[in-house]
Amino acid sequence: MGRPGSGSTRAIALVGAPGAGKTTLMEAMLYAAGAIPRQGEVGASSVGDASPEARQRGFSVELNVAGFEFMGDRYTVIDCPGSPEFCSAEDYALPAVDLAIVVADPHPARAGLLQPIIKALEERKVPHALFINKIDQARGGLDECLAELAPASRAPLVARQIPLVENEQVTGFVDLALERAYVYRPGQPSQQIDLPEDVASLEAEARFHMLEQLADFDDALMEQLLSDLTPDRDAVFADLVADLNQGLIVPVFFGSAQNGFGVRRLLKALRHETPPVEQAAARLGLDGPCAYVFKTSYAGQAGKLAYARVMGGTLKDGDELTAESGDKSRAGGLSAVFGQATRKIERAEAGDIVAIAKIEAAAGQVLSMDGVPRRVAEPVRPPPALFALAVAAKDRKDDVRLSAALTKLTEEDPSLSVVPDPETRETLLCGQGETHLQVALERLKRRFGLEVAAARPKVSYHESVRKAVTQRGRHKKQTGGHGQFGDVVIEIKPLPRGSGFSFSQKITGGVVPKQWIPSVEQGVRDAMERGPLGFPVTDVEVVLVDGSYHSVDSSEMSFRAAGRLAMSEGLQACAPYLLEPVERLTIHAPQSSTSKVTQAVSARRGQILGFQPRDGWHGWDEIEVCLPRSERMDLIAELRGLTQGLGAFVAEFDHLAELSGRLAEEVVKRERPAA
Repeated sequence: MGRPGSGSTRAIALVGAPGAGKTTLMEAMLYAAGAIPRQGEVGASSVGDASPEARQRGFSVELNVAGFEFMGDRYTVIDCPGSPEFCSAEDYALPAVDLAIVVADPHPARAGLLQPIIKALEERKVPHALFINKIDQARGGLDECLAELAPASRAPLVARQIPLVENEQVTGFVDLALERAYVYRPGQPSQQIDLPEDVASLEAEARFHMLEQLADFDDALMEQLLSDLTPDRDAVFADLVADLNQGLIVPVFFGSAQNGFGVRRLLKALRHETPPVEQAAARLGLDGPCAYVFKTSYAGQAGKLAYARVMGGTLKDGDELTAESGDKSRAGGLSAVFGQATRKIERAEAGDIVAIAKIEAAAGQVLSMDGVPRRVAEPVRPPPALFALAVAAKDRKDDVRLSAALTKLTEEDPSLSVVPDPETRETLLCGQGETHLQVALERLKRRFGLEVAAARPKVSYHESVRKAVTQRGRHKKQTGGHGQFGDVVIEIKPLPRGSGFSFSQKITGGVVPKQWIPSVEQGVRDAMERGPLGFPVTDVEVVLVDGSYHSVDSSEMSFRAAGRLAMSEGLQACAPYLLEPVERLTIHAPQSSTSKVTQAVSARRGQILGFQPRDGWHGWDEIEVCLPRSERMDLIAELRGLTQGLGAFVAEFDHLAELSGRLAEEVVKRERPAA
């Protein structure tokens, strides 16, 4: 029957689409285990989602962690955000857990929302089960829901229960492994009843189907079924445990977290069937005494906290810890975690999840207790940024404080990044969407007392030229004593797109001394920083062909000024035109949304390069497009709106393209930098 009373704490992740009820399920598990006196309301009084940002929005914006005991065994639940803007937090937590519970909505139309989540679990080889929540809102059976979910999973979905239905309402369930029937009782354990006669045949059929699925991985069971022999119940449970641990099956349970239906049955299944911590450690490629950090936070006077799972050995308060780099530091205090609350403890054993104070570590890193540096086999990589805002302190005196605060936020949330844009001279706060960045700005104000101005980032437009021009530039200034004199003649020519800038010289007779030619080039480059339209100039060739100098008044500064003057005047005569950056995007979306996505891209002046089925993803497409950066900046909001929140993309700079007509005029008028 499994491993109750095995000693080590089981770590369970709750994952799922937005609104599926993950935080409510964690609350129900805590209540069923007696860890809280009553079940709180999500967004108001729950253990999870207790931060002001989560309460205000009514959904998770960070990992929620809480430990409890049930029937003498210890558990830690990690409730992962479902919103696509915040779900990257689970990337760091999933490698460390023993089992993930995928919380699903019973409505078949929402089944597709789970495919990216199931895919992530499969790629990380995390054993997982399915809990279909809100069963009280379902009408009749769950066959249609499971049929929609099945193609998304490599492993077969194995129904462990069938519903008891009365007046189209699910009133209880039959446990197919135990062959027992139960009816729900709000706020109380389900009550066992005799198997209803009208359900007996359905139960026999469903149980036989479950056994057939298990027999695909057990030849002895297959022989028993072919011989019409009744398998031993303990052997069936052994198969269920082994197959789940190996990721061969995905068990399916159901219930209503809000009403407590099916929650105790789920906890009992976890008690018997959750893999041991050693399996998670092996998956990470770790052995020996160490702890894996999956989250960090700054907790006021307590300083930095590293949330970590002990993967092996014993961690004690004050232990010396060795980071991956070999740097050593001491654990400045250990705490058990229960939502926003922590409780001091002296030691943590393998399997335990603790907060370690005053330790320098980042999410995804390993801390060793025996002095041997360790690292995970496959490091987690932050997702590519999908949205950005230009940020600056409203009070310039706060610039240094803002920089330090942003560093702390990006440490806490690796899916945030701060990128300086050298062309627009803006500081960009990048993340997974507008709400993601809004939460970050609210935390800057609440936790660090910083007022931050945020705006849409500027686009790094450029300009180039159509015509070739020969231009003289003469800088002459006499102010008493030595004057200033520099005289140059340059040829300005357009270059093919993407060529950049080329400077050369054809000076004969020493009319411009060699030591001052580099100054001429620097002056030309100075002028190119801001062309006639107000933007950096590119794709031009400049040739220094003639000039003159004065033996006393000429200098590096004079020839730099002459080069700048010649280039500035010459560019105006070269028929300048505007260039906008164009990016190449790889968009991933469900096939049902492909036509809408391509229409949206076309409406944004994008070019569809092609699309094909996404490798390994049932019912998904990969769409290749080119899109102006100005149109990409807010694309993610529309893309998610067209794809039930599932669409995403990866963007990279591709080329500069001419922008003309009314759009170019609007850009020059709107975004031309001040002189």
